[in-house]
Formats: sequence, structure tokens, C-alpha cells
Amino acid sequence: MGATDIILDLFGRRGADLYGGEAVSQLEHALQTADLAVRHDAPDALVVAALLHDVGHLLHESGDAAGIDMRHEELGNDWLSAYFGPEVTMPIRLHVAAKRYLCATDPAYLRRLSPASRESLRLQGGPMTPSEIAAFALLPDWNHAVLLRAWDDEAKIPGRVVAPLAAYRPHLERTLRPEVQP
Repeated sequence: MGATDIILDLFGRRGADLYGGEAVSQLEHALQTADLAVRHDAPDALVVAALLHDVGHLLHESGDAAGIDMRHEELGNDWLSAYFGPEVTMPIRLHVAAKRYLCATDPAYLRRLSPASRESLRLQGGPMTPSEIAAFALLPDWNHAVLLRAWDDEAKIPGRVVAPLAAYRPHLERTLRPEVQP
């Protein structure tokens, strides 16, 4: 089984799981996030990052445990690094930090967070401190992580019609590391 099939199979097995405290499944959330990236003419790597940003939730054997930060961004980054380069994995690794950054720099953003996102923010360390903000803004692809985070927050609408998972196969295959190409 090739890398793309392994990823698509993971969504087939775990994609129906609910997405945290939201009213959409993991797959619905992933597809809506990727759809927003496509609508914003994002490059393939960022479309794939949008699709796969929460794959760590699907990889964790016990799923998400209430009241515990499962560090899904690190789990997803580690697993996906076998298949993709940093142009895909870095925004995924930083998307939780991007939420903390936005909460610290944009009071309106913090007010727009869903109750489930506010709870996860608390578990993830809350809004960044001024020194954390300065350090975050020096990281490679921090701006892509902020874009990804904005799409992530908009991708929680039950019943939103978007392209199916199979539509993203070309994006996945174009961004795979050369050594794992299908």
C-alpha cells in the first residue's frame, strides 16, 4: 500500500469519529479545512497541510481524552514527516501555536472561538506571552500556520458540501517526498 492509500485508509477507519466537542466528524472537518485552502488558491503543500492538520487525532489509539492535551500536532507532524517535507508538516506542527498566537494578538479572534476550542486553548497553554509571540514570528512557515488556523476555525459547519476525500489524491501525490512517490 502506497503512502497516499495509507493516509486515505486512516480517514476511512477513523474519519467518522467526532471532532472534539464540535458537531462535525474528523473527516468533515478535514475536508472543510482543505476546501477553504483550495478556495484561497493555496499551494498544494498548504492544501495538504489543511487536509491533514488534525491527523494526530486519528493516530492516537485512545482518541481524544477529555481534559488532556494529546499534543496531536506533534503526533501528526512526526507521522507525516515520513511522507512529506516541512512545507506540509511545519504548518501542521505549528497550528496549535498559531491559535495561541492569534488569541494573544487578536481579541476578536479569541471571542470567536467555539466552546470546544476555548477548552483546548486552556489545555494547550492559553494565549501566548509577549516573548512567545516574538519567538513564534521567527519560525519558518509561521504565516502558513496562521492561515491554516483561520481555515481550521471556519471548518466546523455541519452539512457543508465540499469535495470528497478522493479529490485530494492529486494534491497528496504531488507533495509526497520523492522517495515515497507512488
